[in-house]
Amino acid sequence: MLPQAKRLNDVKEYYFSIKLREVRSLIDQGKPIINLGIGSPDLDPPETVMDALKNADVHGYQSYQGLPELREAMALFYQRYYGVDLAFKDEVLPLMGSKEGILHISMAFLNPGDQVLIPDPGYPTYASVTKLIQAVPITYALKESNNWWPDLKEIEKSDLSKVKIMWVNYPHMPTGSNANQQLFEELIAFGKKHQILIVNDNPYSFILNDHPKSILSVPGAKDIAIELNSLSKTFNMAGWRVGMVVGHKKYLNAILKVKSNMDSGMYYGIQKGAIEALSLSSEWFVSMNKVYKKRREIIWQICENLKCSFERESSGLFVWAKIPANTNSNDLSDQILYNHDIFVTPGTVFGAQGEGYIRFSLCMDENKMKEAFQRLNKAEIL
Repeated sequence: MLPQAKRLNDVKEYYFSIKLREVRSLIDQGKPIINLGIGSPDLDPPETVMDALKNADVHGYQSYQGLPELREAMALFYQRYYGVDLAFKDEVLPLMGSKEGILHISMAFLNPGDQVLIPDPGYPTYASVTKLIQAVPITYALKESNNWWPDLKEIEKSDLSKVKIMWVNYPHMPTGSNANQQLFEELIAFGKKHQILIVNDNPYSFILNDHPKSILSVPGAKDIAIELNSLSKTFNMAGWRVGMVVGHKKYLNAILKVKSNMDSGMYYGIQKGAIEALSLSSEWFVSMNKVYKKRREIIWQICENLKCSFERESSGLFVWAKIPANTNSNDLSDQILYNHDIFVTPGTVFGAQGEGYIRFSLCMDENKMKEAFQRLNKAEIL
């Protein structure tokens, strides 16, 4: 057989791709699995968004940059909720999901051997994509004692001369930690000092969070920072694959060189639905978060039964729970799956700093969550 490319030697299949096959196999065997591991919204998109999709009647190729009215809607959304002014013609680039953007950004700015600062714990795709294009991932530790923020002084003790990109992600996945303005200002100053492109991945800012922030709100941020955003979590449109990268046109033009060779534009109906979503009032977020707050309360009860601690002020679609001392994250996750038919994610999926933690998703019907609580109530756990 033809051997695989060398670039795949250090890249593993995505954890959830592997684990979900196992979960499906257990379901096929008749196991009543409750999946609390995946952050795929189960709620419906807004009805007006669905109507916009249904009424679409254009089926040809679309612009690589998206409809002008979609880019304008994205720019208006940023101005309304983040206080960030964007020129929609050249500072907004729609994407087929922000995950696509991670690859496009990396291909646009990294050469083999360049280094990339990647958070630990953090989204595994940052490291995987870095390896795929033969750059070098350099993890920086995020610790609970520092609010899961980067210790920039500690990072500066290393040689940063080969570092080209720093990935940050606030509100943070998996911990739910929020950045404040001071942290964003320090990150921008750090990027300028070392000529490192700061990329904030920002898909969770409206989930259980009353104060959405963008790193581009810092004066001068566009000189050295860009931001990814997504409609997946904000409007329950994960399968639609609608995201964006925003920032200075010099950065977006480089990304467009990659993107325009990778796809043939986003389906017209999805773009029309996205425009409708972005124009909704803040009442949409209020109603959606009422559901998530109820679900989170149940997960907190589950955590307490498991003798796990957690942060009540976190944001996003997950509860990041610290497990009892002398307990292994993978062992606990497996025990909950095999003994109680509930899938939760071990923290080690997100890096070495995730040992000692497990992650619960809020993307599950409230009744199923209550059933999970009953299964785990006073259960014999490691």
